[in-house]
Amino acid sequence: MGQIRFGPARVPSRESPEEAIAILLELGYSACEIDFEGKFWMDYPWAERFGELAREAGIVLSVHAPIAGFMGHAERGKKLNMAVGMLDHSAGVAKASGAELVVFHPGFLLGRTREEAIDSVVEQLGELRERLEKKDRAVVFGVEVMGRVRELGTAEDVLEISARLGWVRPVLDFAHMHATSDGAFTTTEMFAGVLEAADTIIERDAPFHIHFSDIQFANRNETKHLAYGEGTLRAEPLGEALARFDRPATVISESPDVESSQAIYAALGSASLANRASSSTASSSRSRSRRN
Repeated sequence: MGQIRFGPARVPSRESPEEAIAILLELGYSACEIDFEGKFWMDYPWAERFGELAREAGIVLSVHAPIAGFMGHAERGKKLNMAVGMLDHSAGVAKASGAELVVFHPGFLLGRTREEAIDSVVEQLGELRERLEKKDRAVVFGVEVMGRVRELGTAEDVLEISARLGWVRPVLDFAHMHATSDGAFTTTEMFAGVLEAADTIIERDAPFHIHFSDIQFANRNETKHLAYGEGTLRAEPLGEALARFDRPATVISESPDVESSQAIYAALGSASLANRASSSTASSSRSRSRRN
């Protein structure tokens, strides 16, 4: 299995890059997502220093763009221009900090067919890419699976968008998929099926980028992230599924508290150890069989 890096969906301190990295290391984390969902709060010098310290500490970074920074607008105008500006700035911070990718949302159907909406997302992302290339900000982007069952952003939508654009990867939000499947992600096979589909699209050696937390849902739509254990989504099947792939993974906890993130981290680690032990036992059995 590939290496699993784990960390929170928000920088744990905004006081200084040094304090933020110290907290991440104290908690044993090896990943962190820079949280711009609500607003930009980090300037370029902060990002550069944070990235420098993260590299020294072996912590991989990603950036989550503002929620309004989505692509696939039905009409061109102020909202699209604002979204492009947000993604442009997110890419600039990613470049300054050395982040692996910029996570963004795919947008909405807005009365269109799914095919029309996906075409619009792809077209507008292509225009964004041209803009970023001119600024030397052409970083990798990651389009996130959403938690709305009748809207744009299913796993299939995200995989298609990613497959059509070589610089965009799927961001696999298993809490969202658990919600839209009415709680179906309870087995290793469910996780492995999605990972296998993504594995055929993502470029060689690039990591899976995963969002994870327990989740509350109603009518197959997410309602809120829960403390780990309050819902029905568990991390062990994810860890067991990841063990089937050589590809590394970055798992970002969107849990509402540190205790939940730590519990998820421990569960992933236990699943990984169990799979290593199982693989070692199977290997030893095969060796004994060959000798006999």
